[in-house]
Amino acid sequence: MESHGHILIVDDDRGVLRSLEILLGEEFKRVSTLSNPNLIPGYISDYAPDVVLLDMNFSAGRHSGNEGIYWLREIRSRDEEAVVVLFTAYGDVELAVKAMKEGAMDFVVKPWNNERLITTLQTALKLKQSQHEVKDLNRRKASLSQELNRKGSEIIGRSPGMKQVMRMVEKVAATEANVLITGENGTGKELVARELHRRSARKDEPLITVDLTSVNESLFESELFGHVKGAFTDAKTDRTGRLETASGGTLFLDEIANLPRHLQAKMLTVLQNRQITPVGSSQSKPIDVRLICATNKDISRMIESGNFRDDLFYRINTIQISLPPLRERRGDIELLADYYLRQYRHKYNKPGLRIDARALEKLRQYHWPGNVRELRHAVEKAVILTENQQIGAGDFFFHQNTHHEEGADEWPLKFEDIEKKAILRALDNNGGKMTDAARELGITRQTLHNKIKRYNLKPSDKTHDPGVH
Repeated sequence: MESHGHILIVDDDRGVLRSLEILLGEEFKRVSTLSNPNLIPGYISDYAPDVVLLDMNFSAGRHSGNEGIYWLREIRSRDEEAVVVLFTAYGDVELAVKAMKEGAMDFVVKPWNNERLITTLQTALKLKQSQHEVKDLNRRKASLSQELNRKGSEIIGRSPGMKQVMRMVEKVAATEANVLITGENGTGKELVARELHRRSARKDEPLITVDLTSVNESLFESELFGHVKGAFTDAKTDRTGRLETASGGTLFLDEIANLPRHLQAKMLTVLQNRQITPVGSSQSKPIDVRLICATNKDISRMIESGNFRDDLFYRINTIQISLPPLRERRGDIELLADYYLRQYRHKYNKPGLRIDARALEKLRQYHWPGNVRELRHAVEKAVILTENQQIGAGDFFFHQNTHHEEGADEWPLKFEDIEKKAILRALDNNGGKMTDAARELGITRQTLHNKIKRYNLKPSDKTHDPGVH
């Protein structure tokens, strides 16, 4: 079966070249030949063959092999990863050892054995392919590190709470301390984990994230520790676990509180011993990870109720960083909204778009149960849907919860008060447009107009609808 790969044969015997071209042409995708070694540098520069089969003697009467050593050095000086197999009619062990020290991959004696020669060249080709794979992995790793360290991954916020978070990040990042990040959903826990990794000595190594809410309990050990072929029914090949992949870098366990109690002991053992045993294997492997965990739950209460091990909690909680909810950092709302606006107006090709003052005030007054994540989605949605050059208050739509809103009146309210609030909110949600507000309320436009008059709500301040007086 033909192997992918380009083999270059360099030999001054044209009969040898013709024979090898026929023999190897059935085994490799491309076989090239040179009878003059002086053409080697130019050929390698232009065509970059995967493997070079190089004769060691080119001048009549010379059998020292020094010419082959010379050209081997020339090839290696141009490409230190060049894979070269040397070819000679004189099987000199000392010469073979010298050639290997100079960087030759192997040594074949003439007259050659066809099967032995093909096997040697196939092995050489696999070595070259492995070099390419390592280079590709390193390029991807560098690209991922660059993406991680890009400016856009910085934490946005100037409020006192976020300044305190950043002071903690600055103190802790350079250490090897395990960190537990707490906070409500959408507050940016993963972003803080990435910032800790970006500022650490491990920044050029991988940051591996495991969302424990999405790991199937039955596959938990396989996912984290890996498995060997045949360990269970679907284990068709060996698999490297997340912990081994993260070795040398950082492991981020998101939503650690969701780890089932019976699996917490296994995780604790791994963290204490700093080694893993893949499923189905008896061989342990050492790991070197910096651990960062996150949760939106109160683990202290889970410990009291017996749902979380206190020894695991102490292991993951050397340092705790608590993220404030967005409603406690309202001074950052305009800053964040502007940040996401710049992102999305570029993405959706709306370069002149702005958020007007009433819309910003609406953002500041909203409770933000989904925190920064909800704000980001709200800005993106507004950018997509608005047909104006400014995003108005009516371009932001929220699932209102009056119990959560600051300044909400105490319940119960009179029916008239509830109706007034519903009308004002519908007008606000729809930029004062009577027709759209009526549709939201489930009443006719005329009924809405009558109720506005009845409650003296002064619709002229709320509407841009033509024909409304």
